[in-house]
Amino acid sequence: MVVCVDVGSTYTKAAAVDADTGALLGTASHPTTLATDVMHGLERAAADAMPSGGTASETLVCSSAGGGLRLGVIGNEPLVTARAAYRAGLSAGARVVSVCAGRLDAGDLAGLAAARPDVILLAGGTDGGDATVLRDHAEALADSGLRAPVVLAGNANAAEDITGLLAGAGIDVTGVGNVLPRIGTLDPLPARSALREVFLRHVIAGKQLSASADFTRMVKAATPDAVLTGVELLADTLETDLLVIDVGGATTDVYSVLTPDAELQGPRAEVAGTAWRSRTVEGDLGVRHTATGIVEAAADEDLPTGRPLSDAASHRTEHPELGSDSEPDRAVDAELSALAARVAVRRHARGERVGGPTEPLRGGKDLAGIGLVIGSGGILRRDPEAGEWLREAVCADTSGGIRPPKDAGIVIDTDYVLAPAGLLAANGHRDAAERLLSGM
Repeated sequence: MVVCVDVGSTYTKAAAVDADTGALLGTASHPTTLATDVMHGLERAAADAMPSGGTASETLVCSSAGGGLRLGVIGNEPLVTARAAYRAGLSAGARVVSVCAGRLDAGDLAGLAAARPDVILLAGGTDGGDATVLRDHAEALADSGLRAPVVLAGNANAAEDITGLLAGAGIDVTGVGNVLPRIGTLDPLPARSALREVFLRHVIAGKQLSASADFTRMVKAATPDAVLTGVELLADTLETDLLVIDVGGATTDVYSVLTPDAELQGPRAEVAGTAWRSRTVEGDLGVRHTATGIVEAAADEDLPTGRPLSDAASHRTEHPELGSDSEPDRAVDAELSALAARVAVRRHARGERVGGPTEPLRGGKDLAGIGLVIGSGGILRRDPEAGEWLREAVCADTSGGIRPPKDAGIVIDTDYVLAPAGLLAANGHRDAAERLLSGM
């Protein structure tokens, strides 16, 4: 039996899985014990998930507690390498807190430092191209006093020199393949793998979430990274395009796995490449910590609400530990969640605006061919009507300037198996992960 645990910002969720059959043996959750030691809540959730008398042969953990993985991105230009690095960072489960492009001045470096990145993803240039700007960025980092670890994913021809430059300045640097080896070709996997390793090696220990060395040993990925792995496995198994909306207490994350469009390859390819398997994270759309952001975003999108929500959202932001113990509270949570899902999917499909609010939207997605929409998050799992309002929020959204899913099925991840499946698949239990997903 393997116990898979997700230590979230609000709740810690556990699932006990038979490693041979993939059968789900039990699930449980417990408030995340950030105020003391996250192992307290982890151990409680894990014990409650296991069948009576059962013993776990292995415990696999993913975590987004303490802010997860905070990533700073540096690239040559906002429309090309910075955008490619941004997309690679999101696929690795990071929250991108700063994006710098072009020549860096003191203000850029001060802003990067103020964003407090756990890791910096440094990209720039295609392989064999001009490495001048990439070298300038490395020199600026070396002189800046910033000592966050760096993942270097730029021009391969300059990688050895730049790795030596950063290491000589006392910066922990990991060199990997270029995120944009050629114009129009996005290759996020090497950077994604390196960011995962840096997250485990530096970030988990640095967050000081637990005094126990067991926690550091058990954590295998950032939660969004584990979920994306589970989503990719499910899409491959079902051979269909997927959309997943995970409405949480602090963020709403959207994952999509789409079939590459041959018409968008070759000469028509976007210069920064297209992320056909991707994730976006909306840090202003959480139903607790950032509930006021949902109300503001809904107003910006001219979305109607069924009731006044401002006071309820403010109360949730001020009291993120608030439970949904009454019917009125559950109704407000459902409406906030539906609004968060609608806005988050619109943003995901429209693309991102890397480099500032005046930059054009890039990387938009056509969701019309999606075969399955999956809803996740504590409020959706607890609401028997979630499938209905999620369909209305996402599939019937014809006024958002996007092409929503037309004929998609709707499933709620009531047992919260996407993250456990991702953990299992990435840690030697792929068959069990596939069987676990088959029960959704």
